[in-house]
Amino acid sequence: MSILVTKPAIDLGIVTNNLEAMLGFYRDTLGLESEAAIPMLGGGVMNRFKVGESAIKIIETDPKPAASAAPGGIRGATGYRYWTITVSNLADCVARAAAQGSKIVVPAKVIRPGVTIAIIADPDGNWVELLELS
Repeated sequence: MSILVTKPAIDLGIVTNNLEAMLGFYRDTLGLESEAAIPMLGGGVMNRFKVGESAIKIIETDPKPAASAAPGGIRGATGYRYWTITVSNLADCVARAAAQGSKIVVPAKVIRPGVTIAIIADPDGNWVELLELS
């Protein structure tokens, strides 16, 4: 039997030891709407941001994790290395991120006819790909 999906989206959890900078990036730089801050069982807090029908969960645990993910984006290590948000204002998003000091890993570029991407690093070095279809 295959999985029986009941929500047309996925939610992504990002654990951080850099909560305020991460909240600022997802809330102020990307402009995502804050949905809730929820206490975590066992200690810590989950901050949920809306992305269409998906949610990005920025999580600070208490106690904090001892290990960090390997840096370097797509070629840095195996595992989850980036995720994508499809937008209709890619140039504006990249300009706002650059103006706020975010690292632009890949400036806006056409990767095939009708598809433009850019990649921005969040404060923890996670890569967020913005994709625009024309």
